[in-house]
Amino acid sequence: MRRKGKVYAQAGMSLLELIIACTILLILSSMALPIARFTVIREREKELRLDLREMRQAIDKYKDLADQQKIRVELGSEGYPPDLDTLVKGVAVGGSGAAGKNMRFLRRVPKDPMTGRVEWGLRSVQDDPDSTSWGGKNVFDVYSKSMGTALDGTKYSDW
Repeated sequence: MRRKGKVYAQAGMSLLELIIACTILLILSSMALPIARFTVIREREKELRLDLREMRQAIDKYKDLADQQKIRVELGSEGYPPDLDTLVKGVAVGGSGAAGKNMRFLRRVPKDPMTGRVEWGLRSVQDDPDSTSWGGKNVFDVYSKSMGTALDGTKYSDW
């Protein structure tokens, strides 16, 4: 196109340039999809580890107070909480200057990020270490009920 002695180039892309640009975008997006998928899984695994650590620390705090005889425990419970709800509801703490104070160990029972439910596997002191059923007397340990395998090859239920 010529106008008063100047040549103007036409703007736009040819069909070949458009196909090449679309192909490059397709290749880049197909490379990003697996990375995004693994990122989501890693985040859920991180959340699971944090939730398990939080609940185990709450169980340990309860056990420490029971060993110091600052809270009442049932005979045969070995000083562990009877269930996870007890950690949320709290218990009356006695002792020096804190008589009648109610102490909570958890704000709420967290949701298992792998199963999507507020349902955890529990172990009591009386259970076998490899047991998958809870004896019901006390809560010594918690684990995920997910049967899935982590990115590192271990089972979520073994964490």
